Amino acid sequence: MEKLLQEGVSPKGLSPLTLAFVGDGVYELFVREYLVSQGNCPVKKLNSRKVELVRCQAQAQALSHLWPELSEEERDIALRGRNAHVGHAPKNAPLADYHSATGLEALFGYLYLSGEIDRLRWIFSAILEVWNTQSN
Repeated sequence: MEKLLQEGVSPKGLSPLTLAFVGDGVYELFVREYLVSQGNCPVKKLNSRKVELVRCQAQAQALSHLWPELSEEERDIALRGRNAHVGHAPKNAPLADYHSATGLEALFGYLYLSGEIDRLRWIFSAILEVWNTQSN
């Protein structure tokens, strides 16, 4: 996956919430592509499975499992995202999970905007291993 736009954006100068804004879309695109790669099925089923995988509890759990595999720089980005003041509280999730999910999204945004697509693929495949282990 190459960056969709080749515009030069320096992720180092962006706020963690801006990185999370981009990362949310990148993460969801990975999830959607993964679900479609599993075979054709009704869109309603695809959407419900997508919601299950992108909800903040799933993202928080993914970050927790990934933590030992992240570089110091990646941990710093995730911590900046996790500690960012989001301005609102989630209705259906613990606040700690919401913050951790924001950290994971910030990491995805940072890596995407840095052009680290292979690293994104590796991280997402590690997340898939966690999902597949839990569903078996």
